[in-house]
Amino acid sequence: MSRKADRAFRLNDEIAALRRDEELAAEELIMLQHLDDDARRDAAVSDHPIDRADARETAGDVLRMERHIEELRRSREQLERKRDRLLKKL
Repeated sequence: MSRKADRAFRLNDEIAALRRDEELAAEELIMLQHLDDDARRDAAVSDHPIDRADARETAGDVLRMERHIEELRRSREQLERKRDRLLKKL
C-alpha cells in the first residue's frame, strides 16, 4: 500500500475519533443545558445570590461546551478536507 493510502487511513481514524468526541460532547451539552435551565429557573424564582451565581456558572459551562464542540467540528472538517485532497492525488 502506498504512503498516501496509509496517510488517508490514518486520517480516517482521526476523523472517526473526532466524530465520536463530537457526539459525546453534544450529549454532555444537552445535560449541561438542562442543568442551566434549572439553575436559571431557580435564580428567577428565588432571586437568591447563590442561585444567581449557580446560573452564571452553568451558563458558562454551556458556552464552554458549545465552543469545544465547535473546535472539534472545525478540526474534523479540516482533516476531512486534507483527506479529500490526498484522495484526489491517489
